[in-house]
Amino acid sequence: MSASIEVRGLSRTFHSTVRRPGFLGGVRSLVNPERVAKEAVSEISFDVAAGELLALLGPNGAGKSTTIKMLTGILTPTAGEARVAGVVPYVERERNARNIGAVFGQRTQLWWDLPVRESFAVLRDIYQVPKAEHAARLKEFDELLDLSSFWDTRVRHLSLGQRVRSDLAAALLHDPPVVFLDEPTIGMDVVVKEQVREFLRYQVTERGRTVLLTTHDMTEVERLAERVVLINHGRLVLDGSLDEIRRKFGSTWQVRATLAGAHGDAVPLPGIAVLRQDGPQVVFGPDGPDAPTVHQALKAVIERYEVTGIAIDEADLEDVMRAAYAQAEPVAEPVAEGA
Repeated sequence: MSASIEVRGLSRTFHSTVRRPGFLGGVRSLVNPERVAKEAVSEISFDVAAGELLALLGPNGAGKSTTIKMLTGILTPTAGEARVAGVVPYVERERNARNIGAVFGQRTQLWWDLPVRESFAVLRDIYQVPKAEHAARLKEFDELLDLSSFWDTRVRHLSLGQRVRSDLAAALLHDPPVVFLDEPTIGMDVVVKEQVREFLRYQVTERGRTVLLTTHDMTEVERLAERVVLINHGRLVLDGSLDEIRRKFGSTWQVRATLAGAHGDAVPLPGIAVLRQDGPQVVFGPDGPDAPTVHQALKAVIERYEVTGIAIDEADLEDVMRAAYAQAEPVAEPVAEGA
């Protein structure tokens, strides 16, 4: 399957001026400013296949939004290269804009004082979408997002959920093959979040769109993402499936088993330790870096022992991601230019 998004060694460094303390320090900063370089994104590489939904994850300040801004053409990278639908986004910005849709959770591309439907009409003219196609897409989006209940309302009077649903529709009106979503459901209630998730699932599975999603909502990741790219301090930490992330960082699972009949001390199994035992009650846990997943451990315990009861306690994805963030390498200190 061909890649819709290709990222190779992408880096972005920001420069800022350090103001020295005090009046004389301020004067010296004006005469001889000290500039500091901070690397927001450092040599990350990944691909996103056509028709794939990829979650780009990381803690605040990890470099997720900077990466998306480079892929949408807003920022030019310091080093490396990227292609989106075959286009270098920061070189051919106008052509790239026709190939992508973008939603930034805290910003809107709609006109604040216009009703939603009129904003859609303006975007139709900007992207030169034929009226018949525009009407057909609006009808489809209305069925999925219930837009008609508020699309004659001015954007400034919309609730957060209504505005984000409108922004999703606006981003897809020109039928782009690639969509970037930077925390689109932040602050939404659970009902609207699920409506947006269903919409995104439809766009990927039925329309074949490529979606790059950033979010802090791990429920969203579990329900939508086929693959995860994890970055921290601007560096790529992991690129793989949720199972791979759980296997690498989710080492807090336990299998609690009640052994049947006569029993002695339970013995460890490959990659599985006996954490504690109280008579027939045994608690197993991971043992070492090659420990199996919780489901593999469950199977191994059942095959080895006759059990009358069994239960699993698995770390949820938030715990796994917290462990992944904690194990990432520390932040590099800013480098003063000329040092």
